[in-house]
Amino acid sequence: MVPDVSTGSDSRGLIAYLFGPGRRDEHTNPHIVAAWDMAGAPDPGRDPAATYSQLARRLDHHVDLRTRELGGKKPPQHVWHCPVRTAPGDRYLTDTEWAEVARRVVHATGIAPEGDEKACRWIAVRHADDHIHIMATTIRADGRRPRTHQDGRRAQAECRRIEAEYGLRRLKSGDLTAPRTPTGAERAKAERQGQTVTARQWLRERAYAVAAAVHTETDYFTVLQSLGIKVKTRLGPESGDVIGYSLAAPGDTNSVGEPIWYGGSKLAPDLSINRLRERLPDQEVTDHPRYVADPTDQWRHITTAVHTARTALDSSDDAAAQGHLAAFGDALYNIASATTGPHQAELRAAAMAFNRARRSATRADHQAATALRKAAKELAYASNEPGGLAIALLFATVHLAGAAAKWHEQRGHAQQAAAAEEAFRHLQAGYQQAATPVLADLAHRAPQAATARRFEQDVRTALPDHADRILTDPTWTALTTTLAHAETAGHKPRRLLIEVGSLRELDSAERPAEVLNWRITAQPNRRRQAARSRSTTSGTSSMSATLRPPPTPVATRPEERSRYR
Repeated sequence: MVPDVSTGSDSRGLIAYLFGPGRRDEHTNPHIVAAWDMAGAPDPGRDPAATYSQLARRLDHHVDLRTRELGGKKPPQHVWHCPVRTAPGDRYLTDTEWAEVARRVVHATGIAPEGDEKACRWIAVRHADDHIHIMATTIRADGRRPRTHQDGRRAQAECRRIEAEYGLRRLKSGDLTAPRTPTGAERAKAERQGQTVTARQWLRERAYAVAAAVHTETDYFTVLQSLGIKVKTRLGPESGDVIGYSLAAPGDTNSVGEPIWYGGSKLAPDLSINRLRERLPDQEVTDHPRYVADPTDQWRHITTAVHTARTALDSSDDAAAQGHLAAFGDALYNIASATTGPHQAELRAAAMAFNRARRSATRADHQAATALRKAAKELAYASNEPGGLAIALLFATVHLAGAAAKWHEQRGHAQQAAAAEEAFRHLQAGYQQAATPVLADLAHRAPQAATARRFEQDVRTALPDHADRILTDPTWTALTTTLAHAETAGHKPRRLLIEVGSLRELDSAERPAEVLNWRITAQPNRRRQAARSRSTTSGTSSMSATLRPPPTPVATRPEERSRYR
């Protein structure tokens, strides 16, 4: 059951909507199911003699008195509106049940506490099977305003209790960190234009993707504009500094052709200018990648950083853990953009799903996650996807998303836990799509039996406590091929197994050989490292003269420039 509290200033306009046919003729049999006084509230839905104006005057009675006291100045935002909707699949409530729901909500939110004869006037209108609209005017009979502080949270809490008592679907409790949901009008507009998402949702995803890729606040606004998004900044009256910003989607206008603006904080709490500045420095960063000697380093850096983030979730520092989750949200956008193949759709879906898990009431320590955020931005400049190394990264993200779901669940963050779990499922599906043929190919190219027996002895010596599980793992044959490749690259298999086996415990791994396979894949090539270390300073200097300009960040590639119409 979902309540959605908002305020306005047009009583008659809202009444006309509640009792009217709806924007798409979806309203059926509109009528009042509950009110401050059923006898004193005209019902235009049931009484042919009742008019919208009559009902508006009755509701506004105390508002009008207060207006005269204020010398003709009407109190601002005096109309309180709260639709309450049951979840899809729930049974339809009767009028009597909806009336009880309405009375409990206005009591819980402070609009009309039970037994308060001076309370605000209100009505509850039903014009569909699955929801009602509660409307009130927020001036009490004694001329005072009601105590509606945190009315949205209190309405949510009461609806959780009603769900339990009425046998309805139990929804997740929120913590006021969720982004605003699109309004009914926004959804209807998107449907009319043949869009699957609203302008608000489209802008939010573009803003997250750009923030994940850029290095500075200035770059953030520049790249958004390059995508066709209109940007409007708000400057401080004295300092002239940017103190806020708004975005408008291309082609999204109101009835008079003006752009429809959405403030950053209205798109999502962590897209406000202040939250962005916690993640983006206020001046150009000089160490972001302009030239990479080994392009695979970008993928190794972020794989290592994801493993470090997994360790941070096991610590007692919740602020640092929350910082890593926020950085992981950025990383998922860049991983999805840098990846090719059919699994890219699952990775994009994972990035979108994880947005709800990247923030909670726990304030994030973004400095603790600098390495992960920097590695994620490096990946925004990557120009290739190095096969097995990219899959090793996907494997690491699956485990971090699963750990994030458990971390949130342990702290009672119900919505965030559900979002992380959804991201986990998408990442797992993407990993399976990418990894299955690669693992099969590795198994097909297994080394000779004598080499495999030698690797078996290395496993028993290096990891004796896990040897039996590793050797009976279905992916053991693929691991022998990976060990052979590592040996060719200059690694000592036994020493390498000890090294990667100590990165994290293997007891909880269902397939320990698969875990080791991707950990080894993420290790650098020892022979290539040695060759690079022998490069002379003069060689480096001569190379600098031929450096290319920095590659275009992933977020600005042409395929990302689709516009909302």
